[in-house]
Amino acid sequence: MYEDFTVTDRWTGEPLHCVWKGTIVAIATRHADATDIRFAVNGKPVWIALPNRAWVEQKRRTGNVITDALAAQIAGRYLKTAIESGYDNGREIYTMTIDEVLDHANAVVREAGGTTRLPSLPIIHQNEQPEKELGIRLPGEPAA
Repeated sequence: MYEDFTVTDRWTGEPLHCVWKGTIVAIATRHADATDIRFAVNGKPVWIALPNRAWVEQKRRTGNVITDALAAQIAGRYLKTAIESGYDNGREIYTMTIDEVLDHANAVVREAGGTTRLPSLPIIHQNEQPEKELGIRLPGEPAA
């Protein structure tokens, strides 16, 4: 579905290949109350920030949780919609609202036909450290 897709940029007509690369709780990396989902868009990193409060609201409103796989699908659908609508302007990070997260969650589950039909996330590389794959340094680590 939205963990690996190609979309056409509304303004340039260029095909953009978007691939999920990882999920990080942003409290550790940028002291934000969000979960950051990273995509490579034609190889360029793009982050979609989902507010952590959306997990609480989803549970309160529906009794269901947002899993890692669902969070990646939500962010991917948001990214695809942003590119198709022309909202994408080359920023490195996009921040979703709680309502956007819940709306995209409902749409993803509906499109998949249920949460059990969501695709599992790929293993990027079993022997690679996530921070190397994502190109980040964790807090407290020495500079490379």
